[in-house]
Amino acid sequence: MKTIKSSLLLVLLLCMSVSFSNAQQKYLIHQDNVKPSKLMAYEKIAKEFNEACVTHNVQTSWATATTNDLKYIYITPIDNFADIDKRPFTDMAKKMGDKFSEMFKKFDSCYDTHNDYIITLVEDLTYMPNGITTTQEGQNYRKWFYIYFTPQNAEKVREGMKAVKDLYISKKSKEDYRIYRSGFGCPENFYLVTVSAKDEIDGATKSKANEAILGPDRWETFNKVLSYASRFEEYSGEMRPDLAYSPK
Repeated sequence: MKTIKSSLLLVLLLCMSVSFSNAQQKYLIHQDNVKPSKLMAYEKIAKEFNEACVTHNVQTSWATATTNDLKYIYITPIDNFADIDKRPFTDMAKKMGDKFSEMFKKFDSCYDTHNDYIITLVEDLTYMPNGITTTQEGQNYRKWFYIYFTPQNAEKVREGMKAVKDLYISKKSKEDYRIYRSGFGCPENFYLVTVSAKDEIDGATKSKANEAILGPDRWETFNKVLSYASRFEEYSGEMRPDLAYSPK
């Protein structure tokens, strides 16, 4: 796992931050695309890394998710773009010496690609009538829906997303969801819809019940999004509290 540390990049981000003065909670995402043959090796080194962070009380935090296509996603909330340039592992690296670099060599052997990017929670498109939270007790199972769109369709897709939320409100839907918007480091524009459940069966049960609540006319509303989307991707996975970290 590596963070973006370029001073030039930081300057560019700070310049961009003017247009985001009213932005909501941002998250720095680090994504490791793990090779199937290296899954167990990756799990082992990821747990060793977490233990080392606990030992050295590293001053940062992250949640971790794993997907059905073997992506490991590390999610760190940031207050502003300047947080990207922080180096929370500097002291830990000095104290561990060669052992620190050896850990990252083991990480690097487990994937051919990894990347960093930023997403932003979009509260006004999120449907959580009992209060917005990204952590729901006992609901670590996740479904992720990526709705990609081209720049010329950005406004139409947003209008469609708002129409979907209005439908959920009018029908008093029992299925919550959170919406995130792609940001810096993302090669394409997308909205990410995140749905939580206890497990796969619970998720499917909620989804089926929600179909009945929304009714057959739901597709007319959904089509306000789909008509302007360039493509749609769906993934499942889970949050991994055992690979999450926060300092003492």
